[in-house]
Amino acid sequence: MKVRPLADRVLVKTEKTESKTASGIIIPDTAQEKTQTAVVIAVGDDKEKIKVAAGDRIMYDKYAGTSIKIDGEEHLILKAGDIIAIIE
Repeated sequence: MKVRPLADRVLVKTEKTESKTASGIIIPDTAQEKTQTAVVIAVGDDKEKIKVAAGDRIMYDKYAGTSIKIDGEEHLILKAGDIIAIIE
């Protein structure tokens, strides 16, 4: 499936969090914090508001975005204003 965001929206692939602590304790998915970092997959056509490009690693607001599954993998569609930083 191909998804192309519109206007000031950005499609990102969320990064998985570590499910095991340094001491070897396994943390179940239900107890983990939602990750707030992702990789930009595609951007909308409103270049004036969007300051990121495909391939950028970003940090976004904790409860932002609409969650979707593309080919069985978790993705988010975010508004450009929900992106708070580019990770270099």
